[in-house]
Amino acid sequence: MNGAHQKPFAQACENNGPAILQVLREKIRPNAQVLEIGSGTGQHAVQFAKALPGVTWQTSDVETMHEGIRLWLDEAKLDNLRAPLTLDVSGEQWPATRYDAIFSANTSHIMPAAVVEKMFTAIPRCLADDGLFLLYGPFLYDGKHTSESNWRFDRWIRAWEPHRGLRDVTWLKQIAATAGLQLDEDIEMPANNRILLWRKQARQ
Repeated sequence: MNGAHQKPFAQACENNGPAILQVLREKIRPNAQVLEIGSGTGQHAVQFAKALPGVTWQTSDVETMHEGIRLWLDEAKLDNLRAPLTLDVSGEQWPATRYDAIFSANTSHIMPAAVVEKMFTAIPRCLADDGLFLLYGPFLYDGKHTSESNWRFDRWIRAWEPHRGLRDVTWLKQIAATAGLQLDEDIEMPANNRILLWRKQARQ
């Protein structure tokens, strides 16, 4: 944040929000309870809660991000938008609520691979039966980038922090299957991004 009372801002959220919203409208129930993992600036939460008034949108992030999220929420004053929960996906403290859907944007490539695996393991515990997990971002396919811009971005974030990097959908499908999540749809998005839509499977 650039000042004590200035809301954080990410241009990417303004750019990708409308396309993500279109998918959310199509895929989640009009009265769904949704948990957002890694709410970041809070911009997506406000955009989506405002456009989906029947949906209850629960923000979450590590505690250091809460101040900025609250600034966006306090300004928006939306009845269906919930104050951020403290959620560190590498830890064991996850919400007890069973949500209809969980959404996360641009998180898997900034987490260490081990933390991504922990996230996938924990998510089914927070999903209602047949619940959805929508993961937005750039990904690899069988070790290959889908565009030169994604290749450059991957190199840049790995140079910055070696534990970061675009995750391979093949690997994500493996860890998801172990956790009880099945990839239902792989949705093409603008700017070489995707939404991977996972569905919680009934345990046999």
